[in-house]
Amino acid sequence: MNSRNEISLKTTHRRFKWKVDHERSALCENFERREGWTHTDDDDWNVYWASVSTVHALFNPEKGKRLADDQFVCHFPNHYELTRKDLMVRNIKRYTKDLQRQRKSSCQCPTKRVGDYDKGMKCNCDCEWHCIDHADFEFIPNSYLLPADYSMFVEEFRRYPSFMWIMKPSNGAQGRGIFIVNKLEQIKKWMSSRSADKDSQGLNYVISRYIERPLLIGGRKFDLRIYVLVTSFRPLRMYLGDGFARFCNSEYSNDIGELNNPFVHLTNVSVQKQNQAYNPCHGGKWRIANLRLYLEATRGLLETKKLFEEIDDLIVHSAKAVQHVMINDRHSFEVYGYDLLIDSKLKPWIVEVNSSPSLSATTSSDKQMKTKLIHDVLEILVPSSNGGQGHTRGVGDFILLYDEVIIQESSKNHEEKGRRSADKAKSHCSWRM
Repeated sequence: MNSRNEISLKTTHRRFKWKVDHERSALCENFERREGWTHTDDDDWNVYWASVSTVHALFNPEKGKRLADDQFVCHFPNHYELTRKDLMVRNIKRYTKDLQRQRKSSCQCPTKRVGDYDKGMKCNCDCEWHCIDHADFEFIPNSYLLPADYSMFVEEFRRYPSFMWIMKPSNGAQGRGIFIVNKLEQIKKWMSSRSADKDSQGLNYVISRYIERPLLIGGRKFDLRIYVLVTSFRPLRMYLGDGFARFCNSEYSNDIGELNNPFVHLTNVSVQKQNQAYNPCHGGKWRIANLRLYLEATRGLLETKKLFEEIDDLIVHSAKAVQHVMINDRHSFEVYGYDLLIDSKLKPWIVEVNSSPSLSATTSSDKQMKTKLIHDVLEILVPSSNGGQGHTRGVGDFILLYDEVIIQESSKNHEEKGRRSADKAKSHCSWRM
């Protein structure tokens, strides 16, 4: 593990102190099982599983507080660049535009014309980026920020009047404040009520194209919650963890009469628990491994493999989208909860990213998974074995998803190998001449 974000082992494990803001069993049980680790309520902690508000206070420059070399906390200072819905949309839009610009500039085809790339037309040369496919850049559904992008949204709505859209508060959670619209009058009414309500005037919303044809299992809509550990943004280093599928309790329908039915459209556990059909035994959840087996049996091995590779790509690209705006404090790490939706064509979409994914367990299987999740995170951060050198490829259910240092070193080796081959070929040609 990169030493920038690896907890200093100058302090022995026997003297490590931990602190939590929320005493969840998955957290406390793991800390208590670590040999020699002790709990503290003071400021002499080494690992602090803190709330978002606590982290903001810790990194507040006006406080004048500096963390010691052996102190690590579970959030980056401006984690909200990825986890606030409006900022995530803004950052990903900027990143995808940069990707498109790079692809355009990398082609040196003398016959290309202005606008060809936007139409997805191929060049007549053999350059690497010979064709621009807009699907390559679709990480999130088409989205706008309200009220800032209201005029642009209205233009888009009038272009596609049959589309459905979903509105979410930028900083909301657990399904609160979400509603679906299919008429422009609904947005105008919302804008008017927002102007009249002083408490709502400062609230921003994200409105996104609603995925009307999601992949269904048993006639029910579901989404994915996948855990991702980031230990550094520059250089980017991230681990992919376990996760689960969350199912709605009611059969899916995009009929107008069901637009306001949260049990049909919202997969949040906090919402589905209110349904009489909720089953507390399984909690409406499938482990990712079980979902993959189902998809392999129903959609085939190749299609399923492609889907999960695309999910990996989405997660990496989303982190790259905020890589250069994130404050990469060496005392920080973060466990993100990625929420993704799969449509009927097996295309994955990022719905949102959570900075404080719930560690509360709704079932015994849920508790087992989340307890192991925290165990693996701590083992990556503070290895109890391997001579304290860290785990280069992951631990337990976490696998190394992306390591910028390894990729850069591999690229340098590849370039050096290419230069040696070129020099050898040149020498060979000179000998023949």
